[in-house]
Amino acid sequence: MDALKEIFNRNYYKHLANLFKAAEPEFKADKFLIQVTQGLDQLSLNQRLRNTSVVLKDHLPADFSKAILIMYKVIPHARGGYANLIFPDFVGLYGHKHFKLAMQALKHFTVFGSSEFAIREFLKRDFDKTYAVMCEWAKDKDVHVRRLASEGSRPRLPWSFKLDAVVNDPTKTKHILDLLKTDEALYVKKSVANHLNDISKQHPDYMVSLVKGWESNNPHTAWIVKHASRTLIKKGHSDALAVFGFEKNPKIKIQNFRIIKNKIKLGESLHFEFDLISDKKSNQKLVIDYIIHYRKKLGDLSPKVFKLKELNLGSAEKTNITKKQVIKDFSTRKHFAGDHVLEIQINGTILHKESFKVII
Repeated sequence: MDALKEIFNRNYYKHLANLFKAAEPEFKADKFLIQVTQGLDQLSLNQRLRNTSVVLKDHLPADFSKAILIMYKVIPHARGGYANLIFPDFVGLYGHKHFKLAMQALKHFTVFGSSEFAIREFLKRDFDKTYAVMCEWAKDKDVHVRRLASEGSRPRLPWSFKLDAVVNDPTKTKHILDLLKTDEALYVKKSVANHLNDISKQHPDYMVSLVKGWESNNPHTAWIVKHASRTLIKKGHSDALAVFGFEKNPKIKIQNFRIIKNKIKLGESLHFEFDLISDKKSNQKLVIDYIIHYRKKLGDLSPKVFKLKELNLGSAEKTNITKKQVIKDFSTRKHFAGDHVLEIQINGTILHKESFKVII
């Protein structure tokens, strides 16, 4: 996050100030630059984003419609990406008394970045009115607008607040999901799958019943359902497994399991292998995961599930499974010395457990 916040650095603000000055000659670029960079080093990424919107309010016309017209002129020339979230963020903060204009602006701005966070401010205040607009967006020809309909209404969008209305009643977004279930764009499909995965964490039975009613022969729908079900499949949810034909109660044995090296230094690989043997007279469709229980700073263990393989195992068939994973620190995971646990999970059931040490 420390590196990401430099998206909003002093050079960015100089460029932004010049763009607003070009779009509106009365814009006080020098004063804006001084104000928006005051205390900049102490602000996080999202604090810088919000601060930009607040400072812009002081330097744009008080009339919301006039301020938005200036932003329309600026955004095509802005740097793009996450930095362009300042435009919808401004709308999310100050557009609530101008609903129609705000919706038009969010739809326009999302093409240059994303309005997924800002639209939630409107959903929080008037869900039904905002949702009606988003249902129309779900039918739009622009992929960014269609994706906004799904992403903006997700129950648990990362980096945003929960939409309690949807968390408590997932049927509220059913119409948007139905409209987008056959979308051909990967950008949209990923969002719909993530939306459904959000729902599955609190309402698994509803999510499965919803996708069961969709046309499974459509390749785009099938892709969405598969990715949406990833959490439930890892948990061994029987109905989710059944949707994809995975064996509910697999009859298999694990033999010859070994961790090649039980003491692993940072930068080395956890390397394990085992034989998987069918104990059934008919074919079995299997999803194989492995779980690493990482040692945390205070000594407790925290599990992380990793996908290993999907396969069809025939009657009395035997296959060898092998996997290597480098043990190294990431920005999202720091390793600590001590015993860790490795588990093998097949169709949601733990079939083998073994420990290994990480040496720092």
